[in-house]
Amino acid sequence: MTVMTHAMLKGSNVPLDTAAVRAVLRWTPGPGVPDVDASALLLGVDRRVRSDEDFVFYNQPRHPSGLVRRLAKKRVPEGLTDTVEADLGGLDASVDQVVIAVSSDGDTFRSVSDLRILLYDAAAGAGDAGPLAVFDVSPETGEETAIICGELYRRGEGWKFRAVGQGYPTGLVGLATDFGVSVDDAAEGGLVEPADAAAGAGAGAPAHDPDATMVQPVEAAAAATASPVPAVPPQPTTPPATAPAPAPVPAPVPAPTSAPAYGYPQPIREFRMPPMGPQFVR
Repeated sequence: MTVMTHAMLKGSNVPLDTAAVRAVLRWTPGPGVPDVDASALLLGVDRRVRSDEDFVFYNQPRHPSGLVRRLAKKRVPEGLTDTVEADLGGLDASVDQVVIAVSSDGDTFRSVSDLRILLYDAAAGAGDAGPLAVFDVSPETGEETAIICGELYRRGEGWKFRAVGQGYPTGLVGLATDFGVSVDDAAEGGLVEPADAAAGAGAGAPAHDPDATMVQPVEAAAAATASPVPAVPPQPTTPPATAPAPAPVPAPVPAPTSAPAYGYPQPIREFRMPPMGPQFVR
């Protein structure tokens, strides 16, 4: 039986007369060409996955239902292929679309040549004619690291295929999260938890930070509140350092029997070391 192949343009669609399809992604390998991987997402009417199990990719190559699966890569005369098969007729009614995508590993799709998606009737024999549809996928900006090549979607009682060609510069992670897949933040370089505020203050917060609280070191606080231990018997309270110290009261001196040559009695002064104040520890 001869099958007419539809050469599709971006945004066009074609009805499918088969209940099982094989979407083959093909490209030309070579030096500097990144590895390319096919993937599929099973979506509900809200264009979201029902759970993370609806994401079929290299680390999860088979849907739990077994109806959507990723096959092994192959080398063919035209290049390399990566394939996704879908048994559309057996899918649960809650699955409204199956998105077929590719992602690159190590570089953008600017370095990938001759990328195209070929849609086959998976129920037909291997000796039958060529693909049902062909769509040449071209990156729009050259910065894409993931591209939605096409989508299989319900229309009435049957299915149709639409050529999409929508790119993502955020890779497979960006594409998957866009459709509701939960991605592990830690594995993708999540944010580091900020340091504890008290630890930051103890290390010395900047003076211009209005939320920073200056904390006096424990040793300084303890020394400031402790009573000084004088080296001599307690003396009267020492005046503040800014006021001049009063002269000690001279001790009485016995009257000399005769006046000194300079004409008046000279008192004997005694010098005492003032008690030491607290020492501040930095």
